[in-house]
Amino acid sequence: MRAFLMAAAILATPGLAMAQAEHQHDAPVTTHEPHEDAAPAEGEEAHGAHGGHDMSAALGDYLMTREASGTSWQPDSSAHEGIHWSQGGWSLMGHALFNGTYSSQGGRRGDDKAFLSGMVMLSAARPLSDKDRLTLKAMVSPDPLMGKRGYPLLLASGETADGTTSLVDRQHPHDMVIELSASLSHRFTDEDSVFVYGGLPGEPAFGPPAFMHRMSIQDSPEAPIAHHWLDSTHITFGVVTAGFIHGPWKIEASRFHGREPDQRRYNIETGGLDSTAARLSWNPSPIWSLQASWARVKSPEQLDPDEDQTKWSASAIRTVPFGDGGSWSVTAAWGRRIADHETLDALVLETAVRPNTDWTIFARAERTDNNELTTVGGHHGPTYTVGKVSIGAIRDFEVSEHAVIGFGALYAVNFIPSGLRSAYGDGPGGGMAFVRLKIR
Repeated sequence: MRAFLMAAAILATPGLAMAQAEHQHDAPVTTHEPHEDAAPAEGEEAHGAHGGHDMSAALGDYLMTREASGTSWQPDSSAHEGIHWSQGGWSLMGHALFNGTYSSQGGRRGDDKAFLSGMVMLSAARPLSDKDRLTLKAMVSPDPLMGKRGYPLLLASGETADGTTSLVDRQHPHDMVIELSASLSHRFTDEDSVFVYGGLPGEPAFGPPAFMHRMSIQDSPEAPIAHHWLDSTHITFGVVTAGFIHGPWKIEASRFHGREPDQRRYNIETGGLDSTAARLSWNPSPIWSLQASWARVKSPEQLDPDEDQTKWSASAIRTVPFGDGGSWSVTAAWGRRIADHETLDALVLETAVRPNTDWTIFARAERTDNNELTTVGGHHGPTYTVGKVSIGAIRDFEVSEHAVIGFGALYAVNFIPSGLRSAYGDGPGGGMAFVRLKIR
């Protein structure tokens, strides 16, 4: 794994533009009036992070840019995109992103496929009093259109296409309905607030923000092979979370339905709240967000219904804005799955540099312990430590006030141990070319 470690070290090295940004690291990127719930005039529209709309967050008294997927946090300095307007006392936001992607994976297990992925998100929020706030969110995805087998992605594993066999070397499609949730928060003081969040589906208090919401890698259409270690719970069919916020600290706990989504991607599934998660988050400054979390998950895998999992996660996200619309974001994350007395770890380092509003360069290095890449007698095979490093770029073109089209590509190198080379070949690579439409 020496080559993998060298690549990870390169990803962690800041570039020249980052050095220019260091002096800005203690300043938030937007201004915020803590208790101001004034919305734009009826029907008024704004967009971008500074559009003059209600900037109040859903869960507490801080910038809304801190909030990511579910109830997770990211740095306050994160960019925020969306079309904002008000109606009948509600502050509304809409956002959409679609990737048309062609994936070509090499080696003996490789395959090619063109597919569509992305999401459409709507949110509505309103103050119920000077201390209470209600927020509703809905998110849907075109992922099921790619078919039940998803798209080819070497070294990925998890879930099933037919209810009988595991998906291996493929990334499963996400469900059409990603989130239908509501949250209610109550502010005690400028520093202290409590909240309750519920979703069907929703996201429990585990892990960093889901990969498609992390600034460090959201421009890549490629899912991480560590997805089922860090953030596969981002679509959970039944979750209730309660939390307490004190300044830069947040502690929260969830009860949720542990079973991962099945191969029927268009329905709303139901089940008991049989699993538990807890997370501690800390944003020590506007450019940092850290979390540590734990979960005990009941019967997550449809094909192994008698197997429960204990999961651990820790992550740090750093996002530094610079220049005219530029930014540099890095996420370092660790995940652990313990099932059937076996411990499997994953490490992820990802980064994205935006020298300006037109270009983004992104990269990711991963290392996972995986026992799902082979089977023995219909069960998981031996554990192999595998790795992947990918790098890519996208060039965006603004076509209207609220629409941007981008053209991008990435290439990935896979690190295969000797015990798997007869199945995969020696270091097979993979690539993707994609066109992205973003409504912001």
